[in-house]
Amino acid sequence: MDNRKLLPIVVISTIALIVVVGLSSSIFYTIQSNERAVIFKKFSGGLDKEDIKQPGFHLKAPWNDLYVYDVSENQAEETMDVLEKNGLSIQVDISVRFHPMYEKIGEIHETFTRDYVNRLVVPEVRSTVRQVMGRFTAEEIYSTKRSEVEQAIISETGDVLGNENNNIQMKALLIRSINLPEKIKTAIESKLQQEQEALAYRFRLDREKSEAERKRIAAEGESNANKIINNSLTPALLKMRGIEATLKLAESTNSKVVIIGQGKDGLPLILGNN
Repeated sequence: MDNRKLLPIVVISTIALIVVVGLSSSIFYTIQSNERAVIFKKFSGGLDKEDIKQPGFHLKAPWNDLYVYDVSENQAEETMDVLEKNGLSIQVDISVRFHPMYEKIGEIHETFTRDYVNRLVVPEVRSTVRQVMGRFTAEEIYSTKRSEVEQAIISETGDVLGNENNNIQMKALLIRSINLPEKIKTAIESKLQQEQEALAYRFRLDREKSEAERKRIAAEGESNANKIINNSLTPALLKMRGIEATLKLAESTNSKVVIIGQGKDGLPLILGNN
C-alpha cells in the first residue's frame, strides 16, 4: 500500500486513540460490591432514577455525570440536649446504624444528594429522640421506663427513615448514655433506694406473717390431734391394752412380779425385774 495513503489512517487512528485514552475515565467505570450508582443524562432526560448501576464494569457517554453511593452499613453518633415532659434538660448520646435502600439511590440523590446523612438521617434521628423523650419524665427516662423509651425511639425512628420519602434502612439504634443534672440524678436514686428498702421491709413483714400463720396452723393441728387421742382413750381400751401388755410380759424370758387388778383402773401392776 502507498505510504501516502496509509499516513492519514495512522494519523486518524492515533488521534482517536489519544481521544479515547483521554476520555477513558469519563467513559469507563467500575462499581464495587459495596456501591450503587445513578447517571445524570444531560441531553436525554436528566437523572435516571430507575437504572441503578450494579457492581461491575460499565460504559457511559462522556458528557453524562455519574454519582456513586456507598451502600454499606454506616453509623452516625449524636450527643444532644432534650427536654423531658416537665421541661428538664437531659443530655443523651445516641448511635444509629443504617444504609440507603439499594434500589432507591435515585430518589435519595434527587431529594438529599450524597450528603443524605447530614440532610436526612441526623435531623430525623434528633427530631424523633426529642419527640419521644418529651412524652416521659426524667425519672421514667432514667430508670422506671427506660426500656419503653428506647423501644419507642427505635420504632419511630425506623418508621420515619424507612418511609417512601426517605428510603433509609435503619439497622439499629442505641442509647449509649442518659445524663441528668446531678441534683436530679441524686434525688431519683435516693427515691429508688427508699422504694427498694420499703419493698424489702414489706417482704420481711409478709414473711413473718406467713411464719406466724404457719405456727398457728401447726399448733391448732397438734391440739386437735391431742383431743382426738384423749377422746379415744376410754377405760375399756386402756384395760384391753393392759391385758395385751401382760400377755407379752408372760412370754418374756425375764421374770417379773405382776399383780393382776392392783393397778389404777384395774390394770396390772408391774413391781420389778428379778
